[in-house]
Amino acid sequence: MLDPLHIPGHLWADRTVRAALDARDIGALFRHVSRLTHASQTRIGAAVGLEQGYISRIMAGRKVTSIDVLERIADGCRMPDEARMALGLAPRQRSLPQDMASFIHQQQSDPPVNPSWRADVSAAAQLWEGEVNRRDVIRQVAFGSAGYTLPALRWFTVPPPQDVGQSGRRSVGQPDIDTIREMTATYRRLDNQYGGGHARKTVTRYLHQEITPLLTEGNYDPPTGRRLLSAVAELTQLAGWQAYDTADHGAAQRHLTLALNLAHAAGDSVLGAEILAAMSHQATYLGHTGAGVDLARAAGQTANLAGVTVLTAEAFVMEAHAHASAHNESACAHALHQAERTLDRADRSSAPRWLGYFDEAYLSAKFGHCFTALGKPTQAERFAVRSLRMDESYVRGKAFNLALLATVQVQRNEPDRACAIGAEALTLTSQLRSARAAGYLYDLRTQLAPHRCRPAVRHFIHQVDATLGPRRDGYNSPRA
Repeated sequence: MLDPLHIPGHLWADRTVRAALDARDIGALFRHVSRLTHASQTRIGAAVGLEQGYISRIMAGRKVTSIDVLERIADGCRMPDEARMALGLAPRQRSLPQDMASFIHQQQSDPPVNPSWRADVSAAAQLWEGEVNRRDVIRQVAFGSAGYTLPALRWFTVPPPQDVGQSGRRSVGQPDIDTIREMTATYRRLDNQYGGGHARKTVTRYLHQEITPLLTEGNYDPPTGRRLLSAVAELTQLAGWQAYDTADHGAAQRHLTLALNLAHAAGDSVLGAEILAAMSHQATYLGHTGAGVDLARAAGQTANLAGVTVLTAEAFVMEAHAHASAHNESACAHALHQAERTLDRADRSSAPRWLGYFDEAYLSAKFGHCFTALGKPTQAERFAVRSLRMDESYVRGKAFNLALLATVQVQRNEPDRACAIGAEALTLTSQLRSARAAGYLYDLRTQLAPHRCRPAVRHFIHQVDATLGPRRDGYNSPRA
């Protein structure tokens, strides 16, 4: 693991650094930081959430104009307010704590700066435009679990804005909002059937071409504005989920962060809880189990306040999986028990329709993943089998669950059975555009490699290679 990047405080008063900040010459800033701290490009990139190759191009003279990327750089370098303002960014009132979960529950005498909802809209429009135009800077932003700390902190400590109305040249009403909701439902159905890569470009293009004009040029009163922002937040969350499913984790993080900010502006705590749970899902998948636990607890607290018991159960499941991935068996068992108890008393009649995926089959799959991570194949098999009693329209979910059951068979030292079940998962995955689904099978292939002497295993490995091709860097080891 890379050591944190420590930049001495006196550097920000250096004349050369101040000149670089005034000129927004990030390349000169990075070169000076590298000379002073002996930090490599990889280390700087890890600190600011950018790929090493992109850091190299910046240091070679590439300009950085994206406000979002400048914010990441300022936060990663822990710039003081004077340096941030020299760069043209808003000051921060405080530096962020290392432990978000403990900090959230402390009394706040000076909550984080509350950017306006219009700033969130502007950031979202910039992201969507960048994705549609395939800007290099959008693709080079890496995931960093610290990037979820400030949005979650803001969710708990800053009250939603009262006035989200706007006087524009284009009238916006309930039919526009209903259209967004229906489009989101359609895109969500396609995502479940064909994977995140199937309609991702279409979703971002719709956000850029149709949603941005509504938000920036629309004429709507505050109640309509809140409903509009809520609908847009839900679609933005789906865009983040699609990016996550295609292993574009930096873009996924940016979409989910913006979705949470928009849900906050809309005062939609139910959707906010779901977005926090999605953030936990991604953090745990990428191995940031501490952040996964904190975000799951934040989701649970939000769901409790919103009074949606099904969401509270989901939050417990996310927390359990983060604990299991960290090999904390007792904490995982406690969270799973709470999830079962909570779901038993849940009233689904008031749950939003986008939460329809969270049923007994989904819960069983998460239990199976937890026991698999803890190396308990007997318990894992029981839940993995139960997870397959599911709605067949969730094709990607079924591919996940079959791969889970196959992985359990490897743990039970049943390689031939694992291959038979894995072949079913491969058939479904070949119809999907999902890096996560492919990742499950690549991991299964790796786990079966010691059994290559068996004909069934050799045949399955050949099938995976022939169908999916060689493993690429974009496929992370699946944990969720």
